[in-house]
Amino acid sequence: MRLAAALSGLVLALGGAVAAAPAAHASPQACFYTVLEQHPQANPEVVERACLTGALGTEEAIRSCYTQLRRDYVPAVIAMEACRRAPQQERQGGRHPAVARE
Repeated sequence: MRLAAALSGLVLALGGAVAAAPAAHASPQACFYTVLEQHPQANPEVVERACLTGALGTEEAIRSCYTQLRRDYVPAVIAMEACRRAPQQERQGGRHPAVARE
């Protein structure tokens, strides 16, 4: 139940990001799912905040994402992999997966 609520919040938060930059946007969802699939005891709110930070794609943003996840006891390998995925671009359709389902 907690995961479903967090995912709903993430989809809503990402909806605004899609409207702001539909052509080339980051994928904090990939980061989010990476963490929660590999470390399900992580706090979804902390993961969401960290992944949205990492989506900026700067070295500082990725480092901040990693630090936030590590503070929530996410293993280092998982945190780094997830934070590196956050700024990766979506498929070349220009549409975000959350929007494509609507």
